[in-house]
Amino acid sequence: GGCSLFFFLMIRRPPRSTPKPSSAASDVYKRQVSTQSTWGFIMEKAKVQRVQTFGKKKNALAVATVEAGKGNIRVNGKPFQLVEPAALRAKLYEPILILGGARFAKLNMHIKVRGGGQTAQIYAIRQAMCKGVVAFNQKFVDEESKRTIKDIILQYDRTLLVADPRRPEPKKCAGRGARARRQKAYRQKLLIQHDLLT
Repeated sequence: GGCSLFFFLMIRRPPRSTPKPSSAASDVYKRQVSTQSTWGFIMEKAKVQRVQTFGKKKNALAVATVEAGKGNIRVNGKPFQLVEPAALRAKLYEPILILGGARFAKLNMHIKVRGGGQTAQIYAIRQAMCKGVVAFNQKFVDEESKRTIKDIILQYDRTLLVADPRRPEPKKCAGRGARARRQKAYRQKLLIQHDLLT
């Protein structure tokens, strides 16, 4: 009887649970894993060849992120070919036409533009593109190619690399505009004086 009871208790006994790690130890482990993943992410980003440039025209500001890629150019998330207005789209193609498509074929550009009017934004975008190509070649290719590209751009149009400092002149209080003044009716005054004298 005692032997059968002993075997019965051995069979019915629940299995021993494995001891759980303390909360402090688990926190340390989680911290190590998160640190490793963070460093891995940072190292991956460090391997990417990337530069950031900006272009300005009046109140418009364009920021271009240029990296090694397959020739994709996007402006505010839209393809380069759909930028409005269509009448000024030829101005955006100028950097590609003067430098050649081969220099843009291995680059991806993500451009964000804000402020100003449509024309000013177009000029800011193309300036950011040119400065991005120059900066990328200087940092990741060689100084000679950078100098060649810069000379080609400056020979065509200096405003593709250098911001235009011109601003509208403020209106003055003595007239309707910056330079316009209120008209003076000299002839009318002379006629009045002549009538008074006669």
